[in-house]
Amino acid sequence: MKRLILIGRSGAGKTTLTQALKGENVSYQKTQYVSYGDFLIDTPGEYAENHDLASALCLYSYEADVVGLLIAADDEYSLFPPCITCMVNREVIGIVTKKNNADPKRAENWLRLSGCETVFHVDSVTGEGVEDILSYLNTKK
Repeated sequence: MKRLILIGRSGAGKTTLTQALKGENVSYQKTQYVSYGDFLIDTPGEYAENHDLASALCLYSYEADVVGLLIAADDEYSLFPPCITCMVNREVIGIVTKKNNADPKRAENWLRLSGCETVFHVDSVTGEGVEDILSYLNTKK
């Protein structure tokens, strides 16, 4: 299975998605540090939100096969600039979380503008779309 690093702002749903992908009960917990699992790397939102910490995400991405950029459907803005995906030499996918809230199409458009060609829509609480990501991670390169 490919290893996935999740990157997004605080509250985007990275830890909730991590729990759903692992088949765990979904419960809110604040990620305080980079958390390594068998096939997942969960990162604190502050790393993506703070310019001084953002460069660490590039280094952590080398531990992964796939970089997942997350934007929640109810986010009011995107942290990711246009064409940012060319900055890493890994596959980069987009993940729209909270797909049943607000405007998932707008979030998908932001991810595509950032350079994500593959975009998944998930609701980690209901489990919708989680299996699609697992299937993607299980495919051969």
